[in-house]
Amino acid sequence: MPIEQLKDVVDYGIIGLLIFLSFLTFAYAIERVLFYRSVKLEEYTHKLALEIDLTKRLPTIASIGVNAPYIGLLGTVIAIILTFYIIGDQHADIDPGEIMKHLALALKATAAGLVVAIPATVIYNALLTKVDILISKWEIMQDEK
Repeated sequence: MPIEQLKDVVDYGIIGLLIFLSFLTFAYAIERVLFYRSVKLEEYTHKLALEIDLTKRLPTIASIGVNAPYIGLLGTVIAIILTFYIIGDQHADIDPGEIMKHLALALKATAAGLVVAIPATVIYNALLTKVDILISKWEIMQDEK
């Protein structure tokens, strides 16, 4: 695989995937918040049915939060391998500034992974807290009957 194609894998593949996962996280979060606002607890007679409806899509958000740093790290590893390949391919004097520039750019994938993972984890925890609150409210309603 030529060097430029590897660079494109990091720039467009890994970063693009992380951007997509970020949009997916926020879309699912918005959908969940809207659902939680409109849910009618009194319509549920079984706790498990309520839990199923409330936790829908939460595992996806959690998976994104957990795996985004690894996806970013994969991009960084590919970019560092590419940098070493460039160093090894040069027969003339190696410019340390150019090498540092390549290594710095390699870290952008890890940074992107963290930028996706941190909000996804915060969103997941916030939504899970809301699920716990709604289930507790349902249980109180059931006790009052």
